[in-house]
Amino acid sequence: MEDRRAALPLEGEFRAGLERLRTLRDLLRFAVSRFNEARLYYGHGTDNAFDEAFYLVRHALHLTPAQAESLLDARLTLSEIRTVLGLLQRRVRERLPAAYLTREAWIGPHRFHVDARALVPRSYIGHWLLGGLSPWIAQPERIGKVLELGTGSGCLAILAALALPCAHIDAVDVSADALDVARRNVGDYALERRIDLVQSDLFAALKQRRYDLILANPPYVRSAAMAQLPPEYRHEPALALAGGDDGLDIVRRILGAARTHLVPDGLLVMEVGHARSAMEAAYPRVHLARAGRRGRCGIRAESP
Repeated sequence: MEDRRAALPLEGEFRAGLERLRTLRDLLRFAVSRFNEARLYYGHGTDNAFDEAFYLVRHALHLTPAQAESLLDARLTLSEIRTVLGLLQRRVRERLPAAYLTREAWIGPHRFHVDARALVPRSYIGHWLLGGLSPWIAQPERIGKVLELGTGSGCLAILAALALPCAHIDAVDVSADALDVARRNVGDYALERRIDLVQSDLFAALKQRRYDLILANPPYVRSAAMAQLPPEYRHEPALALAGGDDGLDIVRRILGAARTHLVPDGLLVMEVGHARSAMEAAYPRVHLARAGRRGRCGIRAESP
């Protein structure tokens, strides 16, 4: 997916920065000031102006975090300064999530390609998978068949394959564009033999297949909240965010059909985020597990 706007000329303060800024520290301070001034919104990997600026600056300079910290006062070439300023200008003027600018997102040590065809990866399920879904799964090697609903970039399917060594994963998405992104990531991890990408509206194309584990990070943003999303979130596919009036439109469909696609004692793990209160009211018998300081949550449900 080509980005034809990457070479836009520098304007205003960003153009003036070519003459005034010399070091990585200079660029970092400049970026934080511009981000604060523009009142950018975060939430796609960082939660504040400094961390966002540090990530973008070091990414443009091909530096690891440790390298960037040790080279804060190193003088940069004019070409390097122009590259960094171009990236910062796009973040401010276009309000694009940083992940769409760098074409990458990270979950733990794992890097994934991402672009505007798929949601920026940020599900807490990814971090649970880094821990092997403990304590819910005591013996990862005994999990044979896994389904991920709404795979998007494919990151959770990939993490499931890495965490569950004997598992075969069906990764489903209704969006052909998202599946193209997932296909690239699956190829990058050489997991084509263990992950099947399936275009389907949830379970529709799966017939009577049953799974030991179902993973889902469905759309759960309420309609009222969709209308008030910051510009950064409006660059993401609305299909991956919009959850209806109470945020549970897709959640209800998943819960309504999951039992017929789980083996006995199979496990469903699903993130419901800010729809937690609606979820608790609608499904009082479903155990909810807290995940993270911002109130996101996952749900755990076993088949009868």
